[in-house]
Amino acid sequence: METSKPKHPQNHLAMAIISALLCCQPAGIVSIVYAAQVNSKYASGDYEGAERASQNAKTWWIVSLVLALVVWVGFILIYGLGAIFAIASGDI
Repeated sequence: METSKPKHPQNHLAMAIISALLCCQPAGIVSIVYAAQVNSKYASGDYEGAERASQNAKTWWIVSLVLALVVWVGFILIYGLGAIFAIASGDI
C-alpha cells in the first residue's frame, strides 16, 4: 500500500524577497536561501527537510522585519530626542 505524501509546506518566498528588499538585507537573503530549498526538498522526498526549510525561511523573514522595525524606531527616537533637546536649549 502506498503512503500519501504530507502536505506541501509553504515556501515563504514572497515574504523573503520583500524582507530582503525593504527590511534587513542579510537576514532577508538567508530567508530567500531557505525558501528556495523548500520545493526541491519536497520534490526529492525529503519532507522533513522541506518543513525545516519552510520554518527557517519564515523565521528569517520575521527576524529581518523585526530588525528593520528596531532600526526605524531607533532613528525616530534619536532624531526626535535631538529635536526636543535642540528646542529646549533654544538652538531652534
